[in-house]
Amino acid sequence: MFSTLIEFGGYGHQAIEAAKYIGQGFTVTSDHLNRSPITVQYPYEKNVSSERFRGRIHFEFDKCIACEVCVRVCPINLPVVDWILMKDIRKKRLRSYSIDFGVCIFCGNCVEYCPTNCLSMTEEYELSSYDRHELNQDQTALGRLPISISQDFSIQVISTQLTF
Repeated sequence: MFSTLIEFGGYGHQAIEAAKYIGQGFTVTSDHLNRSPITVQYPYEKNVSSERFRGRIHFEFDKCIACEVCVRVCPINLPVVDWILMKDIRKKRLRSYSIDFGVCIFCGNCVEYCPTNCLSMTEEYELSSYDRHELNQDQTALGRLPISISQDFSIQVISTQLTF
């Protein structure tokens, strides 16, 4: 008789614990029901990147002095700088400059240490491609400035300010 009462007591305790866990799950679910959705319809809506976002690198050919500092500070020696020496004036002249964004880790060292500020980071993050060879961009592709998200009228800009 006492063993049956103890079993019913244990069963009742387990039922109360299970109801408590279900109640906790229900409170979490009801809390999320009151929140607005944060899903972004990507091609038509874009999040504004943060101020220090490191996107695609922009290169200004006219400012570059072919010093190759960007290559030396890059952890993977990524930028390819091709130059010729002008013997009459004893200076280097830049012939071509390229970066392979399929390999780049976007550390920003090349931009930070460039003495002439010919490199800068843009807010462009759409670098996907079906062919990996398209990610190797030369000075022409690096020189074009992307349209800012806030200036593109076909896109609805969504602010990503966090509120707590």
